[in-house]
Amino acid sequence: MASLKFSNVPGSGLAKGLAVTLRTMTKKSITAQYPEVQPELPPRTRGVIALLEENCTVCMLCARECPDWCIYIDSHKETLPAADPNARARTRNVLDRFAIDFSLCMYCGICIEVCPFDALFWSPEFEYAETDILELTHERDKLREWMWTVPAPPALDPGAEDPKEIAAAHKSAEKLAAAAAAAAGGDQE
Repeated sequence: MASLKFSNVPGSGLAKGLAVTLRTMTKKSITAQYPEVQPELPPRTRGVIALLEENCTVCMLCARECPDWCIYIDSHKETLPAADPNARARTRNVLDRFAIDFSLCMYCGICIEVCPFDALFWSPEFEYAETDILELTHERDKLREWMWTVPAPPALDPGAEDPKEIAAAHKSAEKLAAAAAAAAGGDQE
């Protein structure tokens, strides 16, 4: 008989398992008791979708692009009288209902990405469980409440160059200032 391997000894697997259990039992537990201890979430956590109603133009892009069809929007058109008698009256969409059914939502974020007017945001709120599945359809009032929990965007890198739009605005402002200074200098002579 050559050599016996330890793994062939009866009960060796049980001994290894007990050794792992004993090692784990002696370590301090890292479990946080959730309701008493709130978790530290990353800054841009995807919790729930918040609505900034003032920015919503009822363009319906979010509802059309939603793969789950869980966004419900109702609106009506309102005619605004023209300030000038020669101008025509303007019409605008008025938001009547904006609701998201979170029992259907898969939190993909497509609605937030396609919103051209920055009306939808990720809020880190995650405690919105309900006892009845029908109560998971949250109307615009509840979505507006979550808007104030949305964290501010991260600060821009101070060493980064300005965006093209801002650089162009600065350049044209400098030209206007130079022209105004030249005109002021010409007036004094």
